[in-house]
Amino acid sequence: MVVMPYLSSSFTVCITVTVTGLGWGAAAATGSEAAATQPSAIVRPASELRLPGVTEPARGWDGYADCNNPLHWDGDTLHVFSSASHPYHSSGPDLEHLARPSRRVAFDNDAGFKGGGRWIEATYKDPSGRLYGWYHNEPPDICGRKYMTAPRIGAAVSQDNGLTWHDLGFVLEAPADSLRCDTVNEYFVGGNGDFSVILDRRGEYFHFVFDTYHADPAEQGVSMARMRYADRDQPAGKVWKWHRGAWDEPGLGGHVTPIFLVRTDWHREDVDAFWGPSIHWNTYLNHYVVLLNHAMDRKWTQEGIYVAFNPDVTNPASWAPPVKIKGRSPFYPQVIGTAKGETDKQAGRVARFFLSAKSRWEIVFLKPGEPPPASQPASAPQRPAG
Repeated sequence: MVVMPYLSSSFTVCITVTVTGLGWGAAAATGSEAAATQPSAIVRPASELRLPGVTEPARGWDGYADCNNPLHWDGDTLHVFSSASHPYHSSGPDLEHLARPSRRVAFDNDAGFKGGGRWIEATYKDPSGRLYGWYHNEPPDICGRKYMTAPRIGAAVSQDNGLTWHDLGFVLEAPADSLRCDTVNEYFVGGNGDFSVILDRRGEYFHFVFDTYHADPAEQGVSMARMRYADRDQPAGKVWKWHRGAWDEPGLGGHVTPIFLVRTDWHREDVDAFWGPSIHWNTYLNHYVVLLNHAMDRKWTQEGIYVAFNPDVTNPASWAPPVKIKGRSPFYPQVIGTAKGETDKQAGRVARFFLSAKSRWEIVFLKPGEPPPASQPASAPQRPAG
């Protein structure tokens, strides 16, 4: 496992580098070369801002969030979801004035549902007025092991901005023979989960960026799948995974070629893997941007937060390798735009940087060759060793 030191300064400069093929392997360009050809990002301190999160006093939760927190606008109202085994909703005129506490939402199959918890991690507000959502699900006691699971991803649709949902079924699931029942991992024996979703700029496909915990390390890491926009109301069986250069493996049970391959098996003590991607379209860079957690052991200890860029989400092979922008931190990094119309799915040059629904930072995006703001002293960039 490669464990890189993290910066202790209050902000970090991120410079991407170029590699060949998929994964996040050895850097092929120097920092100065990369700065001239790739976007970069700075994380800098800002006043504290918290999403409402989930509040359940009996469980000691006050503004808690256990996944990505998707947002959408409907007219002049901003809506946000946070989840902790079940989704909660809040709304308000802007990011700083969301109602508290958040309100538990309802699925039409809540009664009698024994499939485990559901976490809404991505949403899309359709021009029709419908809200589409996708959830991470954790079926319980997989492999006969208490508290162990193999996540899968489901879809849902709402007519009331997410207060109530019609479950559309599962759309992404690992192959049945891909579980590692003897894993030493703290939580997962396999599965597909911990994800985000974005519609491409042409409005043709929803792209899923998700984690794969397959028994075979060659299929472990951050992977991609897609679904036609036209199939959003009947999505089961309509999602296709990226595998060996094509979108030709079924979402349910198919194989993957990760875009960011693990360095060390998820099912070993010394895990070295990216996970929990959050993706947005950056209007300043004209690039897609993904933030990633980086686990350094079987207990998912966080080594740092990384960023990667891609000008064309329809081409998974065009992702630049992830580069570190922050040291050891809470989970679930997200970029959330602060202007009206901006969300977790779209942001500009300056946005809020959240970790587990809390922000004490801004993130500033820079075009290739653009220097950091003059008022901010530059720290040395960090990139994966190798």
